[in-house]
Amino acid sequence: MKSLFLVVLLSVAYCSAFAAETSQDNEENAKFAEEYLKKYYNLKTDGVRQSRKKTTSQFSEKIREMQNFFGLEVTGSLDSDTMEMMQQPRCGFVDVGEYSIFPGNSGWKKRDLTYRIVNYTPDMPAAEVDTAIQRAFQVWSDVTPLHFTRIYDSLADIEISFAARVHNDYWPFDGPHGTLAHAFAPNNGIGGDAHFDEDETWTSGTRGYNLFLVAAHEFGHSLGLFHSNDPSALMYPTYHFIEPSEFHLPDDDVRGIQSLYGAREVPVQPQPPSTPSSCQPITFDAVTTLRGEILFFTNKTLWRQISPNSLAEHHLIKSFWPTLPNHIQAAYEYKVKDRVIVFKGAKYWVINGYEVTKDSPKSIYDLGFPRTVRRIDAAVHDETTDKTYFFVDDKFWSFDEEKQTMDSVTPKKIIDGFPGVGNRVHAVFQNDKLLYFFDASRQYEFSTAKKRVTRLLKSNSWLKCGNVNNNRVVSPKKALIK
Repeated sequence: MKSLFLVVLLSVAYCSAFAAETSQDNEENAKFAEEYLKKYYNLKTDGVRQSRKKTTSQFSEKIREMQNFFGLEVTGSLDSDTMEMMQQPRCGFVDVGEYSIFPGNSGWKKRDLTYRIVNYTPDMPAAEVDTAIQRAFQVWSDVTPLHFTRIYDSLADIEISFAARVHNDYWPFDGPHGTLAHAFAPNNGIGGDAHFDEDETWTSGTRGYNLFLVAAHEFGHSLGLFHSNDPSALMYPTYHFIEPSEFHLPDDDVRGIQSLYGAREVPVQPQPPSTPSSCQPITFDAVTTLRGEILFFTNKTLWRQISPNSLAEHHLIKSFWPTLPNHIQAAYEYKVKDRVIVFKGAKYWVINGYEVTKDSPKSIYDLGFPRTVRRIDAAVHDETTDKTYFFVDDKFWSFDEEKQTMDSVTPKKIIDGFPGVGNRVHAVFQNDKLLYFFDASRQYEFSTAKKRVTRLLKSNSWLKCGNVNNNRVVSPKKALIK
């Protein structure tokens, strides 16, 4: 029997700012919410829409269910935060828990699976589609015993196709900016298949929808995963762009897929970092100061610049802080409290010297971020303004450390606050009252006093070209505690 578990990745085409509400606004919001809950939370009605004042207990319960899933305040009422979340890009079927599998589905019974690309989108060269699909499968095979083989002629376990509107599976697509894709749980026939809406614009970059990211999400469903309520997870029910070269499968998704198939039989053993050349262009994941030193994070390692005249040291992150994750995405120092805060996904860790605080990790939503934010790209505490700036996509937030509150719930454009540094920041830190913004192999020196870029540098300008010290005679713990 064919699986009836369909997963639909939806993108709502607009977001709304909540101005002063009128009765017409309330009417439209209530109608929108009712349709939303019908589609995604199985709300049953008698065909007559009820006003907010006459909301049924079932309607309120469905709102509570939705609020609980997204981590909103559970009130059962249709407040502005709930409406805003309803209007965000999202997936079809939702479920609660750190990760979730299809009810009654234990995944594929075999570990060698085949896939076939039935047709191609005209939006991308065929070779780019092939690469995106292959990489999307590799996301899952890297952490499980699963092996995926592409075939070209016969029927495959996972059939991949692009189609518009009605396409013979009883779930027609709805045109641009609606349903992006859908997939079926493991089973015979249509089970495991993934369909992508041809009315969308598919891309290997930022324009339109990134095929690799959407395919990786959909293949999670093809393998038996449902949705996660961890905003940093790949299986979270919203589309959110992440630079594919920076993508690493989050821990929540790893736990979910390994609950079905187990881990790879040959575990990857940590290796000491090689001695890379600091003369080559380097893209840093995060940069921060620490008690007079500068730390440059990249992948599983960090470069440690102890002083301007010292040789740069190259270490594994876990040789300093065993409990920290690899692939840190943002970091900053707050000298007043002698702490460094590092971010990955929707979590952050607080460090005092060598020690990671016992209450780490914490949720970024405790800092005041909306649930639509799933990761922090960069962060810095500016001593000249006494503000901490968080950079997400092409926007930034200003944070008051003393009050532990955002200065405004509405972020500003990076180009307005920091003109000349580009639309996205990979890393940033402050030195001698100047901010240094990193974008791939480029670095911008920015004066907050003059509000302009004062110099354009290479990303590795802080590292002495060709000079790297891998000496580990001095204990990292002793070296960091002064």
